Amino acid sequence: MIPIHSVDAERRRLRGQPKGRQVDPAVLAQVQGWLGPEPLRRDRLVEILHIVNDRLRCLPAPHLAALAQLMKLSQAEVFEVASFYHHFEVVKEGADGRVPAAPLTTVRVCDGLACEMAGAQDLLARLPGLLGGEVRVIPTPCVGRCDTAPAVVVHQFPVRHATPQAVAEALAAGRSTEVVTGHIGLDTYIEQGGYRLLQQCHAGERSADSVIQALEGAGLRGLGGAGFPAGRKWRIVREQPAPRLLAVNADEGEPGTFKDRWLLERDPHRLLEGVFIAAWAVGVDKVFIYLRDEYPGCRALLLHELDRLQAQPPVPGLPAVELRRGAGAYVCGEESAMIESIEGRRGLPRLRPPYVAERGLFGRPTLVHNVETLFWVREIVDRGSAWFAAQGRHGRSGLRRFSVSGRVAQPGVKLAPAGITLRELIDEYCGGMQPGHELYAYLPGGASGGILPARLADVPMDFDSLQPYGCFIGSAAVIVLSQHDRAVDAARNVMRFFAHESCGQCTPCRAGTAKAVALMAQPVWHAPLLAELGQVMRDASICGLGQAAPNIVDGVLAHFAHEVAP
Repeated sequence: MIPIHSVDAERRRLRGQPKGRQVDPAVLAQVQGWLGPEPLRRDRLVEILHIVNDRLRCLPAPHLAALAQLMKLSQAEVFEVASFYHHFEVVKEGADGRVPAAPLTTVRVCDGLACEMAGAQDLLARLPGLLGGEVRVIPTPCVGRCDTAPAVVVHQFPVRHATPQAVAEALAAGRSTEVVTGHIGLDTYIEQGGYRLLQQCHAGERSADSVIQALEGAGLRGLGGAGFPAGRKWRIVREQPAPRLLAVNADEGEPGTFKDRWLLERDPHRLLEGVFIAAWAVGVDKVFIYLRDEYPGCRALLLHELDRLQAQPPVPGLPAVELRRGAGAYVCGEESAMIESIEGRRGLPRLRPPYVAERGLFGRPTLVHNVETLFWVREIVDRGSAWFAAQGRHGRSGLRRFSVSGRVAQPGVKLAPAGITLRELIDEYCGGMQPGHELYAYLPGGASGGILPARLADVPMDFDSLQPYGCFIGSAAVIVLSQHDRAVDAARNVMRFFAHESCGQCTPCRAGTAKAVALMAQPVWHAPLLAELGQVMRDASICGLGQAAPNIVDGVLAHFAHEVAP
């Protein structure tokens, strides 16, 4: 006989009680106190999640429920955003109803290609035993410090050229955040002629057309990866109906890229002057700067210098500038995904058209540039387009900054002529190869730019010159391999990164990267199947992540087939 229990009493008990997770009044008051006067706008959801995460070093489910109530959002909406970003760890209640405590300290070991070549796996193996069980040691994708590989981050403090001892010392000293020093501050920048061009623009001594013509004459192209002509982009956005916005993409997540951090740490006002000139020329009401969460020192520096500018504006009527943090999602380097994140949502790339120049942030026409592109504005307009266009080698024009890492003697950011070859770059700017290392292969454009053998080290590195070889320059992140490395190992590292960073929105990328990882793990590659998979990913993926992920596979099959053949 099956016992039958009446549910009337239970129904009466729950009657009038909202469905779902109930908000703890104490937690609600706690979160409300942390937020203070923080505006609880929907578009600030990611920023507000950072506030809670900074306090607790995780995002407990009860706190997310409280946040949802405060912001008048559904809990599902808050949970889906929080769980999308890698730097947010959502922690749910255990069987006893309690939320497990977060580790006091998390040590992140970068396992990007440059760091893996420099010994990241050894660090991952040794650090847990050395640091003890109360410290969590986890691998993490590229943290933008490939020039000082291997890189380890203790909470938010970067340990450069990390060794187990150096990490232990940083932990023992209580270092948990980064402070950037030695930069050009506002007073020094003004003394050196800074903001004079901006003042000329606002005084009517220069016209918007003349500034745009200077960029066009210089041939300046977007230096974040896409290479779209900067002047043309300004004209397109300028022609759109007001109000217009400007978004600065400082979320350089491409493995091997660190030039934007390098520029911000040294001369932040040169970027800001470029931002304000662009805003003036295009007619922009407000500026958003989207910065990698991996750069806390740059964030503190920018906030300080923006406060200085607000107190001492070089011209009246500067547009408002809002600094937004990323949260560890490589895909947000794609402009439409970045816009989604700024609007407080998951960073899912948008289908196009419409393009962000027509309908971007909050549905408004939006000018999007990376840091280096805007960094060039003052110098090009001051010195003239002819000066910039005259730079370059092998029939190319202009200058660009290369992020160089790997087996070179002197890695770092190198200002060099556009069109320079890899061999010239290594010999003239990087002090040659490391002792005992000979050039074997290189990635000319970071993880997504493909891979080439040493015999092609004399090909000019520029936007169009690498395409016949199945590669592109992208953000000019150059990773150099030697005879002690294997192209197949580099390709596996890169594909694991893409699989980890896929947003999951489209099947070709989500399933394709995972399938590629499995196929590439085999000692002998199924070349026809990998080629077919790569073509599907290129044809059907929504954004550049899925479209470019197969490039390194094609490069290995084309130039290093001996490493994966029977």
